[in-house]
Formats: sequence, structure tokens, C-alpha cells
Amino acid sequence: MAMAANGVGGDGSGRFDLEHYLAQRQQLINRALDRFLPSSRTKPATIHKAMRYSLFAGGKRMRPVLCLAAAEACGGSDQAALPLACAVELIHTYSLIHDDLPAMDNDDFRRGKPTNHKVFGEAIAILAGDALLTQAFEVAAQWPGTARYPVRQAIVELAKAAGSLNLVAGQVADLEAQGRKLSLRQLQFIHERKTSALLCCAVRLGGMSANATPAQLAALTAFGRAVGLAFQIIDDILDVTQTSERLGKTAGKDIAAQKATYPAVVGLDRSRQIAAQLTDRAFSALRIFKGRAQALEALARFLLQRDR
Repeated sequence: MAMAANGVGGDGSGRFDLEHYLAQRQQLINRALDRFLPSSRTKPATIHKAMRYSLFAGGKRMRPVLCLAAAEACGGSDQAALPLACAVELIHTYSLIHDDLPAMDNDDFRRGKPTNHKVFGEAIAILAGDALLTQAFEVAAQWPGTARYPVRQAIVELAKAAGSLNLVAGQVADLEAQGRKLSLRQLQFIHERKTSALLCCAVRLGGMSANATPAQLAALTAFGRAVGLAFQIIDDILDVTQTSERLGKTAGKDIAAQKATYPAVVGLDRSRQIAAQLTDRAFSALRIFKGRAQALEALARFLLQRDR
């Protein structure tokens, strides 16, 4: 396979150094997020501290990193993709803050730290989520667009992924499913919208930032959908099989809350089989890039071959 663009991610042996690649991209994304957000001293300081508390709570930045990797696969640059990558991370962080609220999933810990509402109270946590969501569109609007993809299209992509047909739809369906027995199709509806839609949006936006061809964008879409669904299935599996210390969040919450999960609906073995099938589908989608999607392949392995 070819080395990553500019040698980044390579270790000189032709092997892809994912740890190095992630560290560099995470640093790049964190610096950009810091620039895009008001400082913690900006009045009213409380809301900006709350926004930054969750945004800089130690996440791996997988969605924005995937956005940058998708841009790279299409011959684009990190700098061109950064506003869109950061916009996706702002939306993701808002969704986590709201998901953790007592009215939603009622979680006390996220990434090994107290959740936003545990530190700042429910009212500020709600407003911090609202502010991050709104900020995402301001940041995305700083992307200038390309010949094939005007900035308006990127804004629509973000809005659709975050709106009542996808991210919000998944959360609503998840809430309504608690304590009910679901079919596999109903469960897939939840996971495709609650997790897969935003991850797919991230790789699509990366491709758009690089003026991807229609064929390339279709391949990235197939990859994003498969990775997003498989990632959530593996998350479901880990909630059953791993400890809170390893997960960085409360293990077993899904079972205790009678939440709809793949292990609950089809069992652990079948869940693992479905995740493996989706993983194969994700890698197949990248063949069109003929070795230029090395970073995307490495990231997919990292996400989809966790302990399960």
C-alpha cells in the first residue's frame, strides 16, 4: 500500500503508523477547536467553560479524524477539511451532553469523567449542548466550498445528519424502545440514525472538501454507513462484556435501562457476526481508492477490531 500523504502515518517501513497519525490529527483538530470556540473567560464564562469541559474531555476525535482521512483519500488537504471536521465534532459533543442528561440516558460518567450536568447542573448542560450545536454551523460556514460542492451543501449535510430524520430520530426511537422488545429491523433503524448518520456525514464532508468525484463520494458513503453501524454494534457488545474502568463510562447501563441493543435482540454471537459482515463491507467500499485510503483502512480496523 502507498504511504500516507506527506509521509504522515508512515514509520519509514511502508507500514501505516496509526498511533502517530492519530496523535498528529488529534493535535491539529484540538488546536482548531480551541480557535473556533470562545475562550472560557468570554462572558458569560459559565457556558463557555461548560462547552469546553465536554469538548476537551479526552475524546479520540474519531469523527473529525475520519473526515480528514476521507479528504486525504480523495487527494485533499487537512486544512481544507478542518472546518467541516470540527463542525462534526461539535455536533457529536452536543449529542453526548444531551444523551447523558437524567431525562435521556441518565449517565454519571463520560470518558472517565463526571458528565456535564454533574459538574454544571442540568440547565447549563442543556444550554452548553445547544450552544455547541449552533456553533457547529458557524464553523462549517467558514469552509469556502469547492467546484462540485458549495458551502450550502455542506450545511445541508450537517443539518440532515443532526436533525429529526437522523441523529434526533435515533434518540427518540431509542427512548421509545426502552423496555420494549424490538425486531432487528427496528434496532437497525435506531443505530443507523443515532450513530451511523453522523459518522457517515463526517466522511462525506471530508470527500466534499476535496472535491470528490461522484463515485468517490458514493464509496465514502457506503464506508461510513457500514463503519457507523458496526461501531455501534460493537459498542453494544462491549457494554455487556467490558468493565466501566475499561470503557470510561458506566458498563451495564444498557441492560439496567432495558435499552434496545444488538446482544439483547440477537445475542452476542450473532451480534459479532453482523459486525464482522459490516466490517468486510466497509473495507470493500474503499477499493476504489486503490491504496490511497490507507488512513481510512487503519482507522476502520481501530474502530471495528476492539475487544469484543
